[in-house]
Order: sequence, then structure tokens, then C-alpha cells
Amino acid sequence: MSASGELDALVPERVWQELASALETSTPSRFFTTLRAAGALAQLFPEIDRLWGVPQEAFFHPEIDTGLHAMLVLDASAAMSDRPEIRFAALAHDLGKGVTPPSQWPDHSGHEARGLPLVEDLCRRWRAPRRFRDLALLATGYHGRVHRLGRPNAVEALELMQEADAFRRPERFRELLLVCEADSRGRHGFEQQPYPQRASLEAALTAAKTADRSPLPKDLTDPGEIQSFIRARRLAAIEQVTGE
Repeated sequence: MSASGELDALVPERVWQELASALETSTPSRFFTTLRAAGALAQLFPEIDRLWGVPQEAFFHPEIDTGLHAMLVLDASAAMSDRPEIRFAALAHDLGKGVTPPSQWPDHSGHEARGLPLVEDLCRRWRAPRRFRDLALLATGYHGRVHRLGRPNAVEALELMQEADAFRRPERFRELLLVCEADSRGRHGFEQQPYPQRASLEAALTAAKTADRSPLPKDLTDPGEIQSFIRARRLAAIEQVTGE
């Protein structure tokens, strides 16, 4: 089909159905490596195909190749969760590395922002359900921030949670943290390494949401003062669990 051009005739719903089915297997990377071997990956998913051959810094990524890393992360996510949207986010989170200028290799500063339109394009082209798109965009945009918060202080944790809409959508935030842990484990030699960011940020969110359940002082009526009070109370609660 790849050689004959028949892939061009596939409707988006059929492609997405096959992708979604692959994501539900125990080793979803096989779907993509098989497509690549057949020359079909570049036609169907060029954003993923162009990851191969792009180097990363060996100190952080002993596997070096970005395509290999993407497959390792995908399979790590499959070992951690049976949710296909989590696996899709793990697959898509590093697409921005595929368009890093070669002159910048192996550094990929700014790949998070570069990846967002690629995720949008892929999801639009194959009509991905919104829950897949939203989590993939969140993971693409924020995985670097999460990784850097090994022991977050209260201000950093609260700012991340607010930007990632964690208070309105706490379950999706927890899914983001799982994707980030899969990203960390999807590296040679890091498969069993601890990932404290997930536990610390989950604890921070729980503490802040618990604090929110306490009633506000009755004399607080100004909207600005209310927001300041809520922020201060959340910070104090987070400090109790992070120690900073």
C-alpha cells in the first residue's frame, strides 16, 4: 500500500481507528516501527517519522536517537497505564525535537513550543478525539517544566498547577504527571529510576485542594482580596507537604 500510493486514499477515521487500536496493545511501539520499516510512517505520521536520526544529549538520553526515545516512552506509558490517551500523549510529547534546526543539535531548547502546532496538525488531520488532543498538548507544553521540579517550592508548584488548569481538571493534571514519569523512564538505564516529581506534585495538588474546602473569612468581599487570600492559603498548604 505504501509503494502503490494507496495510503493516500485512507480516510481519517480509518487511520485513527488503526492508531487507537495500536495504542491499546501491550507494546504499541511495534505499530510505528513496522510502519517505518514499510515506508508508511513518513506518509501517515511525518511528525513522528522525522524524530529518527535526530540526536539528543547523551548525558540525559543514553539512547541518543529521538525516535528510539519516543518508542521507549510509549512502551513505558503502556506498562504504567491502559488509558490510550495517556499513551498517545507519551508518543506525541517530543514532536518538537523533530524540527529542531540541525545547527542546534543535540540541544533542543524550545522544543516544547515547537511541538504544539505539530500535535495540533496531527490531531486535526486524523480527527483525534478532543481528550487525546488536550492531554497531548498539555504534555507537550509542560513536560519540561515538570521535569525541572524535582523538589518544587510552593510558588513553582502553584504556578504550574494554575497554568495547567489543575484545580478545575485535577485528573488530567495527574495524567500529565504520569506521562512525564513515562518520559523519564523511557531512557536506557532509567527504566527503574525514581521519579519524585509525580508524587510531590500530586501531594501539592491534594494539599491545595483540601485547603480550598475551608470557608473564606466572612469579611472578605473584594474579589482581588479573595484571590490573594486563596493564593496565600494554597501556598501555605503546599509548603506543608513540599517543605519549601
